Amino acid sequence: MSSWLKDDILALRSPEPEDLELLYSMENDTELWEIGSTLLPYSRYTLREYLQQSRQDIFTERQARFIIELNNGEKAGMIDLADYDPLNSRAEVCIGLTSQYRGKGIATHALELLCNYAIHRLHIHQLYAYIPENNTASLNLFRSAGFKESATLKHWLRRNKDYINVVLVQKIAE
Repeated sequence: MSSWLKDDILALRSPEPEDLELLYSMENDTELWEIGSTLLPYSRYTLREYLQQSRQDIFTERQARFIIELNNGEKAGMIDLADYDPLNSRAEVCIGLTSQYRGKGIATHALELLCNYAIHRLHIHQLYAYIPENNTASLNLFRSAGFKESATLKHWLRRNKDYINVVLVQKIAE
């Protein structure tokens, strides 16, 4: 595997059919729904179709999904480049770990690898993420990877009857 996507802790690799259960559990983890905009669960059928049809080509699909796999073979989660905009050379970064791997530095390694790959191999000028302002773990993760807070989007996400603010963080390639 290319050193662009691997370090001494983990590797970022394309999803395989064997990753169906990981995708199923993460896409249907309602705790993770709170971070984004998911409204309904995904079926195994839908995810199986995604795995079979994905070309993992950021230029045609405008996204690239990677499985975060530890060097011992355990699958810790996923990290994505999403909403790739080739005209403006930017992409959103989304990351999620299964609960047993959170708080162990794995996300830091995965994010550093992804940023290095996106900026130096794909020549993406800007990476960004939307983070609920109360998600201090994610804010700290992105800050440690060199992302800077650019804006606070007021009342961006609705949670039950309340609205929460989201922080837009950006990393601009030097």
